[in-house]
Amino acid sequence: MEKPWKCEDCGKGFKAPYGLERHQLSHTVERPFTCSVCGMGFTAPCELARHQRSHTGERPFTCSQCEKGFTDVGNLRRHERVHTGERPFTCSDCGKGFTQLSSLQSHQRVHTGERPFTCSDCGKGFTQLSNLQSHQRVHTGERPFTCSQCEKRFTDIGSLRKHERVHTGERPFTCSQCEKGFSDIGNLRKHERVHTGERPFTCSQCEKGFTDIGNLRRHERVHTGERPFTCSQCEQGFTDIGNLQRHQRVHTGERPFICTVCDKRFTQLHHLQRHQRLHTGEKPFICTVCDKGFAQLSNLLKHNVTHTKSRPFKCSDCRRGFKSSQLLMSHQRVHSEERPFSCSHCTKRFRSSSNLTKHERGHTGESPFTSPTGKSFTRSSLAEPQCHSQQRETL
Repeated sequence: MEKPWKCEDCGKGFKAPYGLERHQLSHTVERPFTCSVCGMGFTAPCELARHQRSHTGERPFTCSQCEKGFTDVGNLRRHERVHTGERPFTCSDCGKGFTQLSSLQSHQRVHTGERPFTCSDCGKGFTQLSNLQSHQRVHTGERPFTCSQCEKRFTDIGSLRKHERVHTGERPFTCSQCEKGFSDIGNLRKHERVHTGERPFTCSQCEKGFTDIGNLRRHERVHTGERPFTCSQCEQGFTDIGNLQRHQRVHTGERPFICTVCDKRFTQLHHLQRHQRLHTGEKPFICTVCDKGFAQLSNLLKHNVTHTKSRPFKCSDCRRGFKSSQLLMSHQRVHSEERPFSCSHCTKRFRSSSNLTKHERGHTGESPFTSPTGKSFTRSSLAEPQCHSQQRETL
């Protein structure tokens, strides 16, 4: 379809002059239509009306398949493609299909490297205007979108919607391979690459491949040393905003993720999910050699080393090998004499957290391990039955 009305700034075409006029406002700071609730400005009255529904909760457009509501008919049409699988917009470079034209245009910037939307505060470039607007709130501190359940605030409506699913447990996006559910379509797309092995985003420094552009950007900071997100309390720098937000909970004490079984609270969602497996007994990570199951992927990876003689983590002082980085770090404290774990009851310090835990039981009197005879012990080894040879050795 012919689009004769062209934008002089970016070359985008429009079918009618009023479409071009409205678009040109995106290249200026002019946003004449203002929300009376949060003061956010918009280039067109229809955009303001759509935004105001984020405050009122009104979702007048409903999907006939799943009854999910939307604030405008365009979002409904795009959502319906989740059910139909339709991806009418195809990338000419890699053949990837998209449900909407704007997603294709944003994706094409991955190939071109174009980042036309630039932050006036720090000079950072973005592929989409909405990403720039969300980023600018990092500088202003503005969080106009509030959760009605816990009053947590967010910089954009998408993050609020994803967060709300923490409370509702809703996971509307399901993997066709393993039926695992996800709270947003982006996480589903990333997960699907676990099955396909696709890693379309490659580091130009070391050629390491990644399943999504965000992980690539974070990885690139390993090479550049960039830590653009700084804690206002202690000035510690972080490579991404998520790590900063998690760190800030150390200062605030906030634990927003709550277990529905025992009410234990956590600072991170994946810590809650890992904890919930204690209640369900779920062990989704299976060893391909012995079929042993694990609640965490990290434990499976550590276990896998037991099937080999590999000790890939070498001490730079004595060249002793270890099966995990944690064991190496603990060993290196023998050389450095570092004792980072301090007892809260006395001044004694320890090389490992496990030794600290054992020591603190001397103060608290806690005896968590019980022998078959019913006697309590502070260490599991004392509670376990010994063979005759071991008993003779202790006599």
